[in-house]
Amino acid sequence: MAGSIPASHTGRVGVSPTVSPAAARRVSPGAEAWRRFKRHRLALAGAVILGVIALAVLLGPLVWPVPINEIDFSAKLQGPSWKHPLGTDDLGQDLLARMLYGGRISLAVGLAAMFIAIVAGTLVGAIAGMSRGSVDAALMWLTDLFLSLPQLPLLLLMIYLFREALKSLVGVETGMFILIVAVIGGFRWMQVARLVRGQFLWLREKEFVEAARALGASPARQVFRHILPNALGPVIVAGTIDVAAAIIAESTLSFLGLGFPPDVPTWGRILYDAKDHLDIAAHWALIPGAAIFLTVLSINYIGDGLRDALDPRRVI
Repeated sequence: MAGSIPASHTGRVGVSPTVSPAAARRVSPGAEAWRRFKRHRLALAGAVILGVIALAVLLGPLVWPVPINEIDFSAKLQGPSWKHPLGTDDLGQDLLARMLYGGRISLAVGLAAMFIAIVAGTLVGAIAGMSRGSVDAALMWLTDLFLSLPQLPLLLLMIYLFREALKSLVGVETGMFILIVAVIGGFRWMQVARLVRGQFLWLREKEFVEAARALGASPARQVFRHILPNALGPVIVAGTIDVAAAIIAESTLSFLGLGFPPDVPTWGRILYDAKDHLDIAAHWALIPGAAIFLTVLSINYIGDGLRDALDPRRVI
């Protein structure tokens, strides 16, 4: 009796190889980035804290509808209480209402300045990275020139020169917002430009870009379809850093008395108003200082998490 041939040796009949569930399902790049981001616990905690702060400043005035400029001299310099959960200032104004209102401006300044820096830096870096010769050299010379300028003295000079003109043109609050955002964003694009240029120089020599070039893709299609999407990871990380830097810069300008006017309570302005009462009303300075500290720290941790999540070479 001939021996039977095992099913595994017939080449036709056999048990199909087992496919693991992880290999069977496809994971999108966004889902993979979110999985890697969740592994970074400090970044996740920073995202939660920043989300709470953002919700508080956006929805807080609806829950706590106290006027920000309501003066009550009988309650001045009081500590936290049920009537005033964060205390009052030297005019008896409620600090919780002023913190909620000022948080909107501080976060808006950070986001708007970041947008200007990212757009300008990406544009300059992309043109320099795709160009050769004199264009690249001129743009990098301009970038190095801006990097060598002393930023804080120039910020103070530009605000001193242009704030009155903008105030008379579009109003006090809007004029100062436009000026501060433009000045801060105008001095934050250089790092983004150098980063984007380096990414473009690296990516334009990759095989998939060379294949698109060989198939007749125009330079614009190469940039927007192949190079720029692969260069966005470091740009997003740089954007988070720019938000934190812009919030600190606005707070510094307000603390020096060159930011928003006294009736516009940004966090930096509240800190500036509290500097003469540190011995008798420490809460007045600690609260805006803690808000700036937590916001900037959370954004920096989020940037660290995004850097790890968007870097495929890093194992998490």
